[in-house]
Amino acid sequence: MSSYPIFSPLEPDPTRKLECALVVMAKAPRPGKVKTRLCPPLTPDQSAALNICFLKDTTANLAAVAGEGGAAGLVCYTPAGDESLFNGLLPQSFGLILQRGDGFGERLRLAAEDVLACGFGAVCLIDSDSPTVPADAYRLAVQELNRPGDRMVLGGSADGGYYLIGLKQPHPEPFENIAWSTASVFAETLAGARRAGLELVELPLWYDVDDGATLDLLEAELLEGIAPPFATQAGHSATDSRAFLETLRSTAAKVRTT
Repeated sequence: MSSYPIFSPLEPDPTRKLECALVVMAKAPRPGKVKTRLCPPLTPDQSAALNICFLKDTTANLAAVAGEGGAAGLVCYTPAGDESLFNGLLPQSFGLILQRGDGFGERLRLAAEDVLACGFGAVCLIDSDSPTVPADAYRLAVQELNRPGDRMVLGGSADGGYYLIGLKQPHPEPFENIAWSTASVFAETLAGARRAGLELVELPLWYDVDDGATLDLLEAELLEGIAPPFATQAGHSATDSRAFLETLRSTAAKVRTT
């Protein structure tokens, strides 16, 4: 049983019309099912534990932004039946909504449609792999989507993808004709926005952690205070991820000395 409210597009709430939903796209954190591209250097159990840290840090960041007004936090999860695996991981202000669809693009498109159908005035779909995104990037997304007029907000990742896409209407074009998991995702999404005639607002460039190289980038940022080379502002503190990485580094050091 879930300890968080579960939203349904079949039960719209008109009182949410003035809120932007900040929605983290997430799989239930089962070992071997999440962050598999980090195995190696991590084990499946370590990858799942790090995934939980990412989820905690991202949702805590979003909850703080939502607490300033004009926004609400959700997790769009998969698979059905694993709702209880999120218990205790999310801020109490968060809710859950089930993912639908088969391919990645379809899941994103349907998530946007379903959240808007729940009654929210706007939606931001956010990845669960970028725990240090600056809070100001999320604030800017909420601010822009809460202005009158239709537009799309997009936060690009250093690998050519994006960590956030925000919409006010259920436009399908930004999710069509995309070569997912490639360096062309951001550019192809921009092309979709142009086809839809959408005004575009770009957020600061950031990065997602999905392989050994980007894990090194995260370790440098959180453990050594070395900002990503493209960063224009300090990232989120990501305290759970930092503590986990500190433990990993300490354990590795002990193994080397024995």
